[in-house]
Amino acid sequence: MSGTSTIPDPGLEDATRSEASLRRFLHGLPGVDQVGAEARAAGLGTRSIKTSAKEFALDLAIRMVDLTTLEGQDTPGKVRALASKAMRPDPADPSCPSVAAVCVYPDMVATVKDTLGAAGGASGVHVAAVATAFPSGRAALDVKLADTRDAVEAGADEIDMVIDRGAFLSGRYQQVFDEIVATKRACARPSGDDAHLKVILETGELQTYDNVRRASWLAMMAGADFIKTSTGKVQPAATLPVTMIMLEAVRDFREQTGQMVGVKPAGGIRTAKDAIKYLVTVNEVAGQDWLDPDWFRFGASTLLNDLLMQRTKMRTGRYSGPDYFTLD
Repeated sequence: MSGTSTIPDPGLEDATRSEASLRRFLHGLPGVDQVGAEARAAGLGTRSIKTSAKEFALDLAIRMVDLTTLEGQDTPGKVRALASKAMRPDPADPSCPSVAAVCVYPDMVATVKDTLGAAGGASGVHVAAVATAFPSGRAALDVKLADTRDAVEAGADEIDMVIDRGAFLSGRYQQVFDEIVATKRACARPSGDDAHLKVILETGELQTYDNVRRASWLAMMAGADFIKTSTGKVQPAATLPVTMIMLEAVRDFREQTGQMVGVKPAGGIRTAKDAIKYLVTVNEVAGQDWLDPDWFRFGASTLLNDLLMQRTKMRTGRYSGPDYFTLD
Protein backbone atom coordinates (compact mmCIF):
# COMPACT_ATOMS: atom_id res chain seq x y z
CA MET A 1 0.00 0.00 0.00
CA SER A 2 1.10 3.56 -0.53
CA GLY A 3 0.21 4.71 2.99
CA THR A 4 0.18 3.41 6.52
CA SER A 5 -1.85 4.35 9.55
CA THR A 6 -0.66 4.93 13.10
CA ILE A 7 -2.60 2.26 14.95
CA PRO A 8 -1.04 1.06 18.22
CA ASP A 9 -2.89 -2.25 18.11
CA PRO A 10 -0.82 -4.86 16.21
CA GLY A 11 -3.93 -6.70 15.04
CA LEU A 12 -5.21 -3.64 13.27
CA GLU A 13 -1.79 -2.92 11.77
CA ASP A 14 -1.89 -6.40 10.27
CA ALA A 15 -5.41 -5.73 8.96
CA THR A 16 -4.18 -2.78 6.87
CA ARG A 17 -1.15 -4.43 5.25
CA SER A 18 -2.91 -5.47 2.04
CA GLU A 19 -6.18 -5.22 0.16
CA ALA A 20 -6.98 -8.81 1.07
CA SER A 21 -6.31 -8.39 4.80
CA LEU A 22 -8.30 -5.15 4.88
CA ARG A 23 -11.24 -6.86 3.20
CA ARG A 24 -11.06 -9.80 5.61
CA PHE A 25 -11.06 -7.48 8.59
CA LEU A 26 -13.91 -5.27 7.41
CA HIS A 27 -16.11 -8.17 6.37
CA GLY A 28 -15.26 -9.93 9.61
CA LEU A 29 -16.85 -7.18 11.69
CA PRO A 30 -20.09 -8.22 13.41
CA GLY A 31 -23.11 -7.67 11.19
CA VAL A 32 -25.70 -5.08 12.18
CA ASP A 33 -29.17 -6.32 13.04
CA GLN A 34 -31.23 -3.73 11.15
CA VAL A 35 -34.45 -4.30 13.08
CA GLY A 36 -32.63 -4.35 16.41
CA ALA A 37 -30.59 -1.24 15.64
CA GLU A 38 -33.63 0.75 14.58
CA ALA A 39 -35.59 -0.41 17.61
CA ARG A 40 -32.79 0.56 19.99
CA ALA A 41 -32.38 3.97 18.35
CA ALA A 42 -36.12 4.54 18.59
CA GLY A 43 -36.01 3.61 22.27
CA LEU A 44 -33.15 6.00 22.96
CA GLY A 45 -35.14 8.70 21.23
CA THR A 46 -37.88 8.42 23.84
CA ARG A 47 -35.61 9.06 26.83
CA SER A 48 -36.09 12.25 28.83
CA ILE A 49 -33.59 14.32 30.74
CA LYS A 50 -33.86 15.82 34.20
CA THR A 51 -35.20 19.33 34.54
CA SER A 52 -31.94 20.51 36.07
CA ALA A 53 -30.05 19.33 32.98
CA LYS A 54 -32.14 21.15 30.36
CA GLU A 55 -30.21 24.38 30.24
CA PHE A 56 -26.89 22.55 30.41
CA ALA A 57 -27.98 20.33 27.49
CA LEU A 58 -28.95 23.33 25.37
CA ASP A 59 -25.65 25.09 26.04
CA LEU A 60 -23.71 21.90 25.31
CA ALA A 61 -25.56 21.44 22.02
CA ILE A 62 -24.76 25.05 21.05
CA ARG A 63 -21.08 24.46 21.83
CA MET A 64 -21.17 21.38 19.56
CA VAL A 65 -22.55 23.10 16.47
CA ASP A 66 -20.46 23.41 13.31
CA LEU A 67 -22.34 26.38 11.85
CA THR A 68 -22.33 25.65 8.15
CA THR A 69 -22.88 27.32 4.80
CA LEU A 70 -21.96 25.35 1.69
CA GLU A 71 -23.82 27.02 -1.14
CA GLY A 72 -22.72 28.26 -4.52
CA GLN A 73 -24.26 31.62 -3.68
CA ASP A 74 -22.12 32.15 -0.56
CA THR A 75 -20.60 35.63 -0.47
CA PRO A 76 -17.92 37.14 1.79
CA GLY A 77 -20.62 39.21 3.47
CA LYS A 78 -22.76 36.18 4.24
CA VAL A 79 -19.76 34.27 5.58
CA ARG A 80 -18.65 37.19 7.77
CA ALA A 81 -22.14 37.40 9.24
CA LEU A 82 -22.11 33.66 9.92
CA ALA A 83 -18.72 33.88 11.64
CA SER A 84 -19.94 36.75 13.79
CA LYS A 85 -22.99 34.72 14.76
CA ALA A 86 -20.75 31.78 15.61
CA MET A 87 -18.84 33.90 18.12
CA ARG A 88 -21.91 35.58 19.61
CA PRO A 89 -24.94 33.40 18.82
CA ASP A 90 -27.16 35.59 21.00
CA PRO A 91 -25.83 39.18 21.02
CA ALA A 92 -28.36 40.10 23.71
CA ASP A 93 -27.00 37.44 26.10
CA PRO A 94 -23.22 37.38 26.67
CA SER A 95 -23.60 34.20 28.74
CA CYS A 96 -24.55 32.25 25.60
CA PRO A 97 -21.60 30.09 24.52
CA SER A 98 -19.93 30.21 21.12
CA VAL A 99 -20.35 27.37 18.66
CA ALA A 100 -17.57 24.89 17.90
CA ALA A 101 -16.72 25.89 14.34
CA VAL A 102 -17.74 27.61 11.13
CA CYS A 103 -17.72 25.23 8.14
CA VAL A 104 -17.26 26.71 4.64
CA TYR A 105 -15.74 26.04 1.24
CA PRO A 106 -11.94 26.44 1.08
CA ASP A 107 -12.09 29.79 -0.72
CA MET A 108 -13.97 31.27 2.25
CA VAL A 109 -11.52 30.12 4.94
CA ALA A 110 -9.55 33.36 4.91
CA THR A 111 -12.76 35.38 5.28
CA VAL A 112 -13.75 33.39 8.36
CA LYS A 113 -10.22 33.64 9.82
CA ASP A 114 -10.21 37.40 9.33
CA THR A 115 -13.61 37.78 10.99
CA LEU A 116 -12.70 35.61 13.96
CA GLY A 117 -9.31 37.30 14.24
CA ALA A 118 -10.90 40.72 14.39
CA ALA A 119 -12.44 39.59 17.67
CA GLY A 120 -9.03 38.67 19.01
CA GLY A 121 -9.59 34.95 18.63
CA ALA A 122 -10.93 34.77 22.17
CA SER A 123 -14.09 32.91 21.17
CA GLY A 124 -12.29 29.63 20.47
CA VAL A 125 -14.37 29.09 17.32
CA HIS A 126 -12.58 26.85 14.83
CA VAL A 127 -12.53 27.15 11.06
CA ALA A 128 -13.57 24.02 9.18
CA ALA A 129 -13.36 23.61 5.41
CA VAL A 130 -14.81 20.91 3.19
CA ALA A 131 -12.34 19.45 0.74
CA THR A 132 -11.49 16.55 -1.61
CA ALA A 133 -14.00 17.49 -4.32
CA PHE A 134 -16.88 17.96 -1.90
CA PRO A 135 -19.63 16.74 -2.09
CA SER A 136 -19.12 14.04 -4.74
CA GLY A 137 -15.52 13.09 -3.98
CA ARG A 138 -15.07 12.42 -7.67
CA ALA A 139 -11.74 13.87 -8.70
CA ALA A 140 -8.17 12.70 -9.17
CA LEU A 141 -6.23 12.27 -5.94
CA ASP A 142 -3.78 15.07 -6.75
CA VAL A 143 -6.73 17.45 -7.17
CA LYS A 144 -8.20 16.33 -3.84
CA LEU A 145 -4.90 16.81 -2.05
CA ALA A 146 -4.38 20.24 -3.61
CA ASP A 147 -7.87 21.18 -2.44
CA THR A 148 -6.94 20.08 1.09
CA ARG A 149 -3.57 21.85 1.12
CA ASP A 150 -5.15 25.09 -0.09
CA ALA A 151 -7.60 25.04 2.81
CA VAL A 152 -4.88 24.20 5.34
CA GLU A 153 -2.60 26.93 4.03
CA ALA A 154 -5.48 29.41 4.24
CA GLY A 155 -5.72 28.62 7.95
CA ALA A 156 -8.35 25.90 8.30
CA ASP A 157 -8.27 24.20 11.70
CA GLU A 158 -10.32 21.25 10.47
CA ILE A 159 -10.78 19.53 7.12
CA ASP A 160 -14.02 17.73 6.28
CA MET A 161 -13.13 15.30 3.48
CA VAL A 162 -15.47 13.01 1.57
CA ILE A 163 -14.67 9.40 0.76
CA ASP A 164 -15.06 8.02 -2.75
CA ARG A 165 -18.32 6.13 -2.25
CA GLY A 166 -18.06 4.51 -5.67
CA ALA A 167 -14.71 3.01 -4.73
CA PHE A 168 -16.01 1.86 -1.36
CA LEU A 169 -19.17 0.27 -2.79
CA SER A 170 -17.05 -1.45 -5.44
CA GLY A 171 -14.97 -3.01 -2.66
CA ARG A 172 -11.84 -0.99 -3.43
CA TYR A 173 -11.17 -0.51 0.27
CA GLN A 174 -7.42 -0.04 -0.11
CA GLN A 175 -8.00 2.91 -2.46
CA VAL A 176 -10.31 4.58 0.06
CA PHE A 177 -7.90 3.85 2.92
CA ASP A 178 -4.91 5.28 1.05
CA GLU A 179 -6.83 8.44 0.09
CA ILE A 180 -7.68 9.08 3.74
CA VAL A 181 -4.07 8.50 4.77
CA ALA A 182 -2.86 10.89 2.05
CA THR A 183 -5.42 13.54 3.01
CA LYS A 184 -4.37 13.22 6.65
CA ARG A 185 -0.79 13.95 5.57
CA ALA A 186 -1.99 16.96 3.59
CA CYS A 187 -3.45 18.33 6.86
CA ALA A 188 0.06 18.65 8.32
CA ARG A 189 1.75 21.99 8.94
CA PRO A 190 5.49 22.56 9.47
CA SER A 191 4.65 24.06 12.88
CA GLY A 192 3.11 20.77 13.97
CA ASP A 193 -0.25 22.46 14.42
CA ASP A 194 -1.96 20.08 12.01
CA ALA A 195 -5.56 20.46 10.92
CA HIS A 196 -7.89 17.80 12.29
CA LEU A 197 -9.41 15.46 9.71
CA LYS A 198 -13.14 14.74 9.65
CA VAL A 199 -14.02 11.93 7.22
CA ILE A 200 -17.48 12.14 5.66
CA LEU A 201 -18.94 8.71 4.89
CA GLU A 202 -22.10 9.95 3.12
CA THR A 203 -24.11 7.26 4.86
CA GLY A 204 -27.19 7.93 2.73
CA GLU A 205 -25.31 6.36 -0.20
CA LEU A 206 -23.77 3.42 1.65
CA GLN A 207 -26.94 1.32 1.32
CA THR A 208 -26.63 -0.84 4.46
CA TYR A 209 -25.83 -0.49 8.15
CA ASP A 210 -23.07 -3.07 7.68
CA ASN A 211 -21.43 -0.70 5.20
CA VAL A 212 -21.74 2.16 7.69
CA ARG A 213 -19.88 0.07 10.28
CA ARG A 214 -17.21 -0.97 7.75
CA ALA A 215 -16.69 2.58 6.48
CA SER A 216 -16.43 3.85 10.06
CA TRP A 217 -13.67 1.38 10.91
CA LEU A 218 -11.89 1.96 7.62
CA ALA A 219 -11.79 5.71 8.23
CA MET A 220 -10.59 5.32 11.82
CA MET A 221 -7.84 2.86 10.87
CA ALA A 222 -6.65 5.34 8.24
CA GLY A 223 -6.28 8.11 10.80
CA ALA A 224 -9.57 10.02 10.93
CA ASP A 225 -9.92 12.37 13.90
CA PHE A 226 -13.72 12.40 13.36
CA ILE A 227 -16.15 10.32 11.35
CA LYS A 228 -19.06 12.28 9.90
CA THR A 229 -22.35 11.02 8.52
CA SER A 230 -23.11 13.25 5.60
CA THR A 231 -22.41 16.15 3.28
CA GLY A 232 -25.94 17.47 3.78
CA LYS A 233 -26.41 17.24 0.01
CA VAL A 234 -27.83 13.69 -0.04
CA GLN A 235 -30.98 12.31 1.57
CA PRO A 236 -31.23 10.65 3.95
CA ALA A 237 -28.53 12.57 5.79
CA ALA A 238 -27.96 12.05 9.53
CA THR A 239 -30.28 9.56 11.22
CA LEU A 240 -30.28 8.32 14.79
CA PRO A 241 -29.70 4.62 13.89
CA VAL A 242 -26.73 5.47 11.65
CA THR A 243 -25.22 7.77 14.29
CA MET A 244 -25.71 5.06 16.92
CA ILE A 245 -23.78 2.57 14.77
CA MET A 246 -20.96 5.09 14.32
CA LEU A 247 -20.90 5.74 18.07
CA GLU A 248 -20.62 1.99 18.67
CA ALA A 249 -17.70 1.94 16.25
CA VAL A 250 -15.75 4.73 17.99
CA ARG A 251 -16.44 3.14 21.38
CA ASP A 252 -15.16 -0.25 20.19
CA PHE A 253 -12.20 1.35 18.42
CA ARG A 254 -11.09 3.00 21.66
CA GLU A 255 -11.47 -0.27 23.54
CA GLN A 256 -9.20 -1.97 21.00
CA THR A 257 -6.64 0.78 20.36
CA GLY A 258 -6.87 3.30 23.19
CA GLN A 259 -7.57 6.08 20.66
CA MET A 260 -10.67 8.30 20.76
CA VAL A 261 -12.29 9.39 17.50
CA GLY A 262 -15.10 11.94 17.28
CA VAL A 263 -18.50 11.64 15.60
CA LYS A 264 -20.36 14.31 13.65
CA PRO A 265 -23.93 13.79 12.42
CA ALA A 266 -24.72 16.38 9.76
CA GLY A 267 -27.78 17.28 7.76
CA GLY A 268 -31.42 17.24 8.81
CA ILE A 269 -30.96 17.95 12.54
CA ARG A 270 -33.08 21.08 12.92
CA THR A 271 -34.63 21.21 16.39
CA ALA A 272 -33.40 21.29 19.97
CA LYS A 273 -35.55 18.24 20.64
CA ASP A 274 -33.68 16.30 17.96
CA ALA A 275 -30.32 17.48 19.32
CA ILE A 276 -31.21 16.21 22.79
CA LYS A 277 -32.04 12.80 21.32
CA TYR A 278 -28.54 12.66 19.88
CA LEU A 279 -26.94 13.72 23.16
CA VAL A 280 -28.83 10.99 25.02
CA THR A 281 -27.66 8.48 22.41
CA VAL A 282 -24.06 9.65 22.77
CA ASN A 283 -24.21 9.19 26.53
CA GLU A 284 -25.88 5.78 26.39
CA VAL A 285 -23.84 4.27 23.54
CA ALA A 286 -20.34 5.78 23.63
CA GLY A 287 -20.29 7.31 27.11
CA GLN A 288 -19.79 10.65 28.81
CA ASP A 289 -16.30 11.17 27.39
CA TRP A 290 -17.91 11.95 24.04
CA LEU A 291 -20.22 14.61 25.52
CA ASP A 292 -17.73 17.29 24.58
CA PRO A 293 -17.30 19.45 21.45
CA ASP A 294 -13.86 17.91 20.98
CA TRP A 295 -15.54 14.55 20.36
CA PHE A 296 -19.07 15.22 19.13
CA ARG A 297 -20.39 17.84 16.73
CA PHE A 298 -23.59 18.74 14.93
CA GLY A 299 -23.23 19.82 11.31
CA ALA A 300 -26.08 22.27 10.90
CA SER A 301 -27.24 25.52 9.38
CA THR A 302 -30.62 25.96 11.11
CA LEU A 303 -30.34 23.97 14.36
CA LEU A 304 -28.69 26.87 16.21
CA ASN A 305 -31.77 29.06 15.80
CA ASP A 306 -34.04 26.60 17.59
CA LEU A 307 -31.47 25.97 20.33
CA LEU A 308 -31.32 29.73 20.96
CA MET A 309 -35.09 30.05 20.98
CA GLN A 310 -35.52 27.26 23.52
CA ARG A 311 -32.69 28.65 25.64
CA THR A 312 -34.30 32.09 25.71
CA LYS A 313 -37.65 30.60 26.68
CA MET A 314 -36.09 28.82 29.62
CA ARG A 315 -34.07 31.80 30.83
CA THR A 316 -36.96 34.26 30.58
CA GLY A 317 -39.51 31.99 32.23
CA ARG A 318 -41.55 31.64 29.07
CA TYR A 319 -40.60 28.00 28.70
CA SER A 320 -43.77 25.90 28.47
CA GLY A 321 -42.64 23.05 30.70
CA PRO A 322 -40.96 19.65 30.77
CA ASP A 323 -42.96 18.15 27.90
CA TYR A 324 -40.58 19.73 25.41
CA PHE A 325 -37.77 17.56 26.72
CA THR A 326 -39.81 14.40 27.05
CA LEU A 327 -38.60 12.71 23.92
CA ASP A 328 -41.48 10.37 23.25
